[in-house]
Amino acid sequence: MKQYVVDAFTDQVFQGNPAAVCVMDAWIPDALMQKIAMENNLSETAFTVKEGERYRLRWFTPGGELELVGHATLACAYVIMNFLEKGKEHVSFDTLSGELTVQKYGDLYEMNFPAYELTPVEVTQEMTDAIGATPIEAYMGRDLLCVLQDEDTVKNLTPNLDKVIHLDGLLLQVTAKGSETDCVSRTFAPKMKVPEDPVCGSGHCHIAPYWIQKLQKDEIVAYQASPRGGTLYCKLDGDRVVMSGKAALYSIADIFVR
Repeated sequence: MKQYVVDAFTDQVFQGNPAAVCVMDAWIPDALMQKIAMENNLSETAFTVKEGERYRLRWFTPGGELELVGHATLACAYVIMNFLEKGKEHVSFDTLSGELTVQKYGDLYEMNFPAYELTPVEVTQEMTDAIGATPIEAYMGRDLLCVLQDEDTVKNLTPNLDKVIHLDGLLLQVTAKGSETDCVSRTFAPKMKVPEDPVCGSGHCHIAPYWIQKLQKDEIVAYQASPRGGTLYCKLDGDRVVMSGKAALYSIADIFVR
């Protein structure tokens, strides 16, 4: 099968978040998809099969399957629009999170995702010990979202991942108000065997609703302050998050396993 590696939420290779995209004629066993994801050792590997006029899409981390992934969806849409169906500017995916759509506008790929409902939770000593900083607010969606005092704290964090793994929530999202962008964030996912996710689209289904409400803005520019870095353009549409980003191709390869 063909495998593409695409850096998402950036227009330059070696930045953004790399995702592998495996394009298949038919589904292979789940165990094999998991082994391929482990072999790639990227935060996500996407697997897609065209079914009628739409594509079915699944995402695997080295630690298991996820129900929603942003950057690998962008990467998959980029592959379809630039290599599989050149000139196509809209693609619909059937996923574990329902229908997801991607629309191309110039060099931006706009995705429409469900927003996570955020429930305020108590800031605990366990959070502080794991993060290495005391949150000023904390919320629970799929992930634990912790709001920190300032962007320098977010950028300079070295969390204790052995303790992060014991916090509630699937992933840990940390965020603060930005100076050059509306917000900055980082994502840690040791439960999925991903120490730090370079740019997390599904994480911004928590982060974007929080900052859009907090800043009373219609849309925000968000920066993921991982060592690779990446930029997302986000707005709300009812209970959906519309996020846009760019992408850059790193490689095309053949996988010789069935």
